[in-house]
Amino acid sequence: MLKTYWNEKLQMVETELARLIPAETSLCHTLSDAMNYSLLAGGKRLRPVLLMAAADAVGATGTDFLRTACALEMIHTYSLIHDDLPAMDNDDYRRGKLTNHKVFGDGMAVLAGDALLTMAFEIMAMDVAATPAKALQIVQEMSRAAGPAGMVGGQAIDLLSENKTIDMELLQQMHMAKTGALFLAAIRSGAILGDASEIQLAALTRYAECFGLVFQITDDILDVIGTEAAIGKPVGSDERNKKSTYVTLTSLERAKELAESTVEEALEALRPFGAEADFLRSIVQYLITRDK
Repeated sequence: MLKTYWNEKLQMVETELARLIPAETSLCHTLSDAMNYSLLAGGKRLRPVLLMAAADAVGATGTDFLRTACALEMIHTYSLIHDDLPAMDNDDYRRGKLTNHKVFGDGMAVLAGDALLTMAFEIMAMDVAATPAKALQIVQEMSRAAGPAGMVGGQAIDLLSENKTIDMELLQQMHMAKTGALFLAAIRSGAILGDASEIQLAALTRYAECFGLVFQITDDILDVIGTEAAIGKPVGSDERNKKSTYVTLTSLERAKELAESTVEEALEALRPFGAEADFLRSIVQYLITRDK
């Protein structure tokens, strides 16, 4: 069920993303090319799939909200472009390809990220599948997740923490913002668009918090034991950049144990749901076995 559901939704996302930014979208075709270079570079499309899965879990039809799901992927892609820049992580490869700034230059990469972020909110605001009130609520969710109290705030902590040893509390705060916030926004947005009850929304919010934590822990683990061929970028970047991670602050074995216990918490959060949430159950369990 996991692969079938995921592949079906992934293909829908890929098709829709390819429609979103034609050359005439921008005054400058090079900018459109830079936007599409990263947006169409593949990937798991996990965040848009989670948004649709959350809507399915509360009894709606998740594919009705495909455009909003794709807008979320645009926000994620912007963050990757900026994260790879020399002023940030200074990475040369992403998903097995040269990073955006290596192809288009630092300045154009910054603009491509800016353009993707801005255009994402235009797409969300114009999604006819959502009522005006729901669209406003989703814009608020996404803005909070992507802004200074979310992803950008977490990135700022990450930047200031390089070459320093930070404690577990700050590490968790950083990753709940930098990585977890968009997962939280994806799942909450899908639930809200699907008319979730208060009980359902609370349960999915707890699930999303656990999901984001498991994803980051396993990301830290893969930076130690993964392979460049599978991950699509060099491994060991955390060690090179002297970053504190769940592995360095505990141990590889303890990080694995923490990931497994958090998966159990995520599954417990889904107890109020039936088979309609099976994909959400499967995907969080998949995280502790993934190799990329």
